[in-house]
Amino acid sequence: MKPLTGTATDQAPADPAATDDTLATQPIGYWSGLAHTAVTRQLRDAMAGIDVTQPQYWVLNRVNGGPRPPSREQVATELTPLADGPHEIPRVVDQLLHRGWLSIDDDRGLHLTEAGESARVRLRALVTELRSVVHEGIPDEEYVIALKVLRRMVANVEAATTP
Repeated sequence: MKPLTGTATDQAPADPAATDDTLATQPIGYWSGLAHTAVTRQLRDAMAGIDVTQPQYWVLNRVNGGPRPPSREQVATELTPLADGPHEIPRVVDQLLHRGWLSIDDDRGLHLTEAGESARVRLRALVTELRSVVHEGIPDEEYVIALKVLRRMVANVEAATTP
């Protein structure tokens, strides 16, 4: 582990009522976790209302486009880091095949069917609508800054844990 460097701001306990002048002391894990939970819950609840799951949406998006149709194994390898365990994405592929939203060609490539593309387009519209709720009052410039800060924090942690 690399030695710790950087700002020596004292770490305060998580406080949902923290004022602006104390926000710099707040734990990022608490606030990023809270944001993740709230946004994911909103998205999954909205998708459940139309009988779709977030992992199904991930698979539909991954299968859409690209120079060659991905295999089941490629989709699972790419999406499993986002999923709830190593078996979730293969199950989702099976669900979408059963639902008729995916098909498999002779070379084992996955394709969206017309119904799958229609579902992907409907989901894209839903996600875009939900995004506008999450981003209400947040200019794109501030959003970009927030993501850059989070990306830098991830890089810092990964660099600190690299032997």
